[in-house]
Amino acid sequence: MTKISTAEARNDFADVINRASFGKERFVLTRRGKKLVAIVPVEDLELLEEMEDRMDVEAAKAALAESDERVSYEDLRRELGLK
Repeated sequence: MTKISTAEARNDFADVINRASFGKERFVLTRRGKKLVAIVPVEDLELLEEMEDRMDVEAAKAALAESDERVSYEDLRRELGLK
């Protein structure tokens, strides 16, 4: 992963984007030496989002397994004020 300052990224923005997009390079942008954000290939983002979705599903399954309470779909809609 390449660390660059925000000023450098601003000056070389097209190059940074091309390197991330076509070269699959990852960048961490810094300001005053502190990490701020990352520029990553879209494939990395999609993988991260997929991993987050899986973790959310697993957490929901675990919560359901721990709970004895069940709510019907109709009761849930009524509680949320939906018709």
